[in-house]
Amino acid sequence: MKQEPLKHETLAAVDLGSNSFHLQIGRVVGEQIYLLDSIRDAVRLGGGLTRDRRLDRATQLRALEALSRFAERLQGFPRGAVRAVGTNTLRVARNADEFLAEARTILGFPIEVIFGREEARLIYLGVAHTLPPSPHKRLVVDIGGGSTEFIIGTGLKPELMESITMGCVSYSLKYFPEGKLDKAGFKRAELAAANELQRIVKLFRRMGWKNVIASSGTARSIAGMMAESGWVKQGITATGLKRLRSAFIDAGEVQNLRLAGLRDDRGPTLPGGIAIMSAILAEFGIDTLDVSEGALRQGVLYDLLGRVQHHDMREATVAEFMRRYHVDAAQAERVSGLASRLQSEIVIEPPEAESLILRWACALHEIGISIAHAAYHKHSAYILSQADMPGFSRDEQARLARLVLAHRGKLTKLEGLSARSSDWSLIFALRLAALFYLARSDITLPRIACRSTDSGFQLGVERGWLEEHPLTEAAIEAEADEWRSLGMRIDVLALGEEYSRTF
Repeated sequence: MKQEPLKHETLAAVDLGSNSFHLQIGRVVGEQIYLLDSIRDAVRLGGGLTRDRRLDRATQLRALEALSRFAERLQGFPRGAVRAVGTNTLRVARNADEFLAEARTILGFPIEVIFGREEARLIYLGVAHTLPPSPHKRLVVDIGGGSTEFIIGTGLKPELMESITMGCVSYSLKYFPEGKLDKAGFKRAELAAANELQRIVKLFRRMGWKNVIASSGTARSIAGMMAESGWVKQGITATGLKRLRSAFIDAGEVQNLRLAGLRDDRGPTLPGGIAIMSAILAEFGIDTLDVSEGALRQGVLYDLLGRVQHHDMREATVAEFMRRYHVDAAQAERVSGLASRLQSEIVIEPPEAESLILRWACALHEIGISIAHAAYHKHSAYILSQADMPGFSRDEQARLARLVLAHRGKLTKLEGLSARSSDWSLIFALRLAALFYLARSDITLPRIACRSTDSGFQLGVERGWLEEHPLTEAAIEAEADEWRSLGMRIDVLALGEEYSRTF
């Protein structure tokens, strides 16, 4: 059934960065978004990582306070009009899940942790929407608190994306401890950044670009100080950056900095950002670059607009994976149709997010066959857990991989999954759909109905049909045994003429 486009007059993006948290709210006009309001809070999440990569409690509390302020501004927003994303610090923190559980409760909306290349894609999307159309390739560089993203793209389309784990917060803490500024610290930081860049610089220079654009707060702060000091008219230049670097070294300590255009809350993180920017200009052979007002949060807004208007990047990614891995589209459609029917039997009007993840799992459950037919579900799950999947968050990829891994074989591999997880009904629907279509052909299915019970599921099949299809009957019996291994039951009933949805 074709869905009508959702209508949201305003959309909101929440960016839980390693340096700052941002909330941005925009008004939707056609396919454009016009800024209405924005809030920034210098949480410095990355600065709260301990040696064993755990977020300390003081930083967590500071972050939760920021999110409580965001939550107040977001009151009244429907769930589908808000998207919140976490970046590098939440990718690497070992206790991120515990923090995120609190954070989601306080914010009142889901929070997705995105992979580095997905962050790069969204950054490019945000920057590209602030620039005039151009047929030429652009290089976009974004120095964040914990990672730096590099993207080459044309128009609104990113073509090459990379994310490197180096950022202004992590480098400032490591190479400029206690705010001490000296030439040796800058040299160490620049050398470390240059070494990190070696694995990508040749590939990027081979593709080439005509313009270079920097985005986010570090670049804007650097450009602002240069302009206020009269060293450049706009943007960032290699010559101006050297003068800025010298000014920082002359200050000796962050607390002694007295540069025009320098905000107090930016000072502690800028030494690392300047060192990374210096290495980028040197290694990429860049003399000058422009600075964009676009950034990750604008990209999140435009990506959310695409979902609202049913131009979802995740749909495009699924279609591309089906093409790349030569999926039998007819079989995927058969399985998807039946699985969706079974899901709607178990949960009347299931949430859209649940229906989408099940449909994508059905579309991609056989991609592993391109590697080997034996244990192909394991190959499929591995691809889905490890591949770059534009549009998908880390948790969405992990969930998709789990559903695909679970669609056949032993269920004991899911013993760690909570008994209350909604994934069980999706797994049941997918396994049964794949089971009924083992012959991989269009068959006339019997009347089928199902529902969840306290102990598992009930499955109703048209009376007499299983007796006429002994292979399917045996497969269902084996399936029931598999669920029993987890302490769950599948009760199979015969549907007669009195069949109804709620048998």
